[in-house]
Amino acid sequence: MVIDEKKLVSLALEARGRAYVPYSHWAVGAALLTKSGKIYQGCNIENAAYTPTNCAERTAFFKAVSEGEKEFLAIAVVGGYDTSEPEKICAPCGVCRQVMMEFCDPKTFRVILGTKDGAAVNRTLEEMLPLGFGPDDLYA
Repeated sequence: MVIDEKKLVSLALEARGRAYVPYSHWAVGAALLTKSGKIYQGCNIENAAYTPTNCAERTAFFKAVSEGEKEFLAIAVVGGYDTSEPEKICAPCGVCRQVMMEFCDPKTFRVILGTKDGAAVNRTLEEMLPLGFGPDDLYA
């Protein structure tokens, strides 16, 4: 399956518009492409207690897994202050990278970091999380 980076970035920008960020004002959106061709969007959702906050990437993954999807090809992520369109790339945090490692092949899963104008950086999960720890490491 061909990955349409522009479409994924566009859907991540759309999801970013639904972010709930009254504390940090750092709005992030994600669009997750499954092997079956479905796309799940996610946004970050903050909480006054901070630790219950959920990132956009994990929101997208948890939505997909809760719907029975467990095979993924790529995710697009965009982020920046909620008062402006994102001009710089926004990379996933370590926790989100670890969630990706749980469900994705680090050699083939693509992480697309977009901006408001559709520009993107495209990396494998392995490039984003070298020497990552995943399910296969428990049985080695």
